[in-house]
Amino acid sequence: MRVALVVVAHSARLADGVVEVAGQMAPDVALRAVGGTDDGGIGTSFDRVSGAVVELLEAGHPVVVLTDLGSATMTAAAALELLAEDADARLADAPLVEGTVAAAVAAQIGRGLDDVVAAAQGAGAPPAPAAEEVPAGAVTRTVTLVNDIGLHARPAALLANLAASFDAEVTVNGVDATSVTALILLDLGQGADLEIAAAGPGAEDAVEAVTALVASGFA
Repeated sequence: MRVALVVVAHSARLADGVVEVAGQMAPDVALRAVGGTDDGGIGTSFDRVSGAVVELLEAGHPVVVLTDLGSATMTAAAALELLAEDADARLADAPLVEGTVAAAVAAQIGRGLDDVVAAAQGAGAPPAPAAEEVPAGAVTRTVTLVNDIGLHARPAALLANLAASFDAEVTVNGVDATSVTALILLDLGQGADLEIAAAGPGAEDAVEAVTALVASGFA
């Protein structure tokens, strides 16, 4: 089962909005928005947070919880503390929007609980990743970004999902092509060149598919 996410925010509209954005990039991931108090006010609800987590766990999903502010974090932590010691549920210390998107994409491509938490927590504006050398014998190709917004958010998520579907290690400009955070931190806009490289049994197909995606403008 894929890792599921619970988004806890003081406002129902905020939680719903974050889930809506993440859902566009990770359509197969179970996402739950838990915003506001029991009566619809601003705040958080222990019972609703706990209920969402337990529902997903009972359905067989490992769960990652993301929060917007300190009191929401305290509520979520309290809910998790009451679970069994071996419950597959974790609280991510991550920015709500960026962390949820990064975690959702990691879950979409089948990453485990620890990796999904790491993806969320790595979305907190870390330094730009250092480029790595292209492995000897890798299949490579250069393609130009033609879409208006370049390699950001949704395009990065689409590229990461596609790269993860091949039996190959794929990089873009020297960074892991399955990492949305790494791709976004390249900060590449329209007209920038992407050097796509892949090594492994599916390298040729991976490079061909990623090149076609970028050339299409991520259509």
